[in-house]
Amino acid sequence: QVQLVESGGGLVQAGGSLRLSCAASGRTFSSSVMGWFRQAPGKEREFVAAINRSGSQTYYADFVKGRFTISRDNAKSTVYLQMNVLKPEDTAVYYCAAGRSVPTMARRSDIDSWGQGTQVTVSS
Repeated sequence: QVQLVESGGGLVQAGGSLRLSCAASGRTFSSSVMGWFRQAPGKEREFVAAINRSGSQTYYADFVKGRFTISRDNAKSTVYLQMNVLKPEDTAVYYCAAGRSVPTMARRSDIDSWGQGTQVTVSS
């Protein structure tokens, strides 16, 4: 099983950018589909983005298309989420996840590991 640690969260003004990182330990990173989720106060955890094992395919929730980019570096066992044009409604705790397939991850299914989360706050 892979262990995940997120970093890069913080406070940013609307329209600004942040890059989240998720460092993985364990030998299964390159064989895992990786993704990002977020959870705002009082709301359920929701899917944000996923990337396949090689990094050749990505999938995004509609509300982040064109603004967020997921990428991975298998040599560094790290997955990234570049977030641009941030909005106050993007405020949430962002979680990294390791799973088995992009379609099931998007349905929040077959998740093998979760990170502890990193807070992103966007001020208006």
